[in-house]
Amino acid sequence: MKRLPLALISLLAMLLLGGCDGNAPKQSSHKRPLPKLPSWAFGPFFKENALNPILKPLEETLFYCPIRQTKVQWEEKDVFNPAAVTKGDTVFLLYRAEDSVGKYNGTSRIGLAYSLDGLRFTRMPEPVLFPDEDDQKKYEWEGGCEDPRIVQDSLGNYVLTYTAYDGKTARLMVATSPDLRHWTKKGPAFGYGKYIDLWSKSGAIVCRREGNTLVGARIQGKYWMYWGDTSMFMATSDDMVHWTPMESKPGTLKEVLTPRKNYFDSQLVEPGPPPLLTKKGIVLLYNGKNDAVNGDTTLAKGAYCMGEALFNPEDPSMLSDRGLDPVLYPSESYEVNGQVNEVCFVQGFTFFANKAFLYYGTADSRIAVATWM
Repeated sequence: MKRLPLALISLLAMLLLGGCDGNAPKQSSHKRPLPKLPSWAFGPFFKENALNPILKPLEETLFYCPIRQTKVQWEEKDVFNPAAVTKGDTVFLLYRAEDSVGKYNGTSRIGLAYSLDGLRFTRMPEPVLFPDEDDQKKYEWEGGCEDPRIVQDSLGNYVLTYTAYDGKTARLMVATSPDLRHWTKKGPAFGYGKYIDLWSKSGAIVCRREGNTLVGARIQGKYWMYWGDTSMFMATSDDMVHWTPMESKPGTLKEVLTPRKNYFDSQLVEPGPPPLLTKKGIVLLYNGKNDAVNGDTTLAKGAYCMGEALFNPEDPSMLSDRGLDPVLYPSESYEVNGQVNEVCFVQGFTFFANKAFLYYGTADSRIAVATWM
């Protein structure tokens, strides 16, 4: 997601959330029928509106920031864009939280919450991944650690991709953990060579399903990852830590999915949760932004919606099919009004209790869930 100046966000929040005239936020007028899904697609997904949003900002949780050397309200301003994983009888969310301090819209850190039903979550009191006085500080400070996505390796360890933002450049990063609580930062996904200053984010690693667990999948001897927040690109790896972007020719990144004029994804496309290898191909849930001029006129201008694409299981860089309709789009007040209006940004997907749970950021301010039987 793109950042807005803090002063502008405060003004918009006051106007849109009724801070000036006491009016409640309005729902979107852009209502649509259920999407027409291809036979290979996941869904339809139904929003759990009786409970949504399931996570909101909290003012009372404090964290001693090792860089500022003071306590901060680390999830005071916004919580959004979570990764999800099932471990035994528990669903865990790793979510992005922002404070209100600093010059880049607040600093982002990654918190951890858990649930026994996938709907009602208890939060850990402090973030589990955050900017620190370490060798990654120059990439992570003071914008922070953003937008996690998670898979497991064959040994049960967790591999997290996230975005580091230093105030100028977004860089795709990797961290690993044996238990979701203690993380080892592995540094930039694309190494310290020619790609080190490349604007890169949103790394979604292709996985396979083992029960309720999503495990990184080797295809043709390699791991594969979709990434990018304009067009979508591809990278490969031998270990899910060190990645090499694919090029169509030397110096030119290979595009594997691009925006479409007059559709919900007319301005940009960006990976959602880790894509899943199925019998029909690789199913990728992705985020698309509706262009204000050349977009879908039945949706709000600038709306973020979820789409689905199918890629070749033998060559994950080859697009096989693509849905025409948005599968999830902003329609509820908690999705329409917030730090960035008209946003359903999907990032967390897991299986639990004979259902699929899809977790997403709403208006860059809160977290919601939709389910599919």
